[in-house]
Amino acid sequence: MKISIAGSTLLGAVLYGIAFATAAFVLTHFIRRLEKQMETHLTDTTGLRFASSLVQVLIFVFAFIFYARLIPQLQQLATAALAGVSVVSVVVGLAAQSTLSNVIAGISLVLFRTVSIRDNIQLTTPKGLVTATVEQLSLGYTLLRDSDGNQVVVPNGVMIASIIIRINNKKRVPPADSD
Repeated sequence: MKISIAGSTLLGAVLYGIAFATAAFVLTHFIRRLEKQMETHLTDTTGLRFASSLVQVLIFVFAFIFYARLIPQLQQLATAALAGVSVVSVVVGLAAQSTLSNVIAGISLVLFRTVSIRDNIQLTTPKGLVTATVEQLSLGYTLLRDSDGNQVVVPNGVMIASIIIRINNKKRVPPADSD
């Protein structure tokens, strides 16, 4: 009697699912540990934290894609769903417009180094002008801490569209020569 654990059986699909999920969790744990080690050697950890979060999300996405490619039933489901993907993508795109704009704005904030972790900034909020320190820059939002100790969560779309004043920043730009 021969036992098969290929992806075409329920047992095989479950075992593959467990294997891919375990691999994804191990890889993301490794990425987090690597991030912590690298943080000690860097003065500006903004890009590192952002890249680490992005890589962790991509690991799970790729793990699911590879898993789906091994399971014949999921391949058939994916093929059938492909016919309606254009309509679904338009609906999801419209529904997630704000979220996607925050993600793109977050990438822009990191690439253009508009703000960095530990920068002291002034930003206009619904409560007025707020002076705060940048604590975290993630895919969708920037976390600030104001002088009263309050956390201010600002969507990256708002950060990229706002006029931000950096205060007492270590990376000062020398004044332009006036001839």
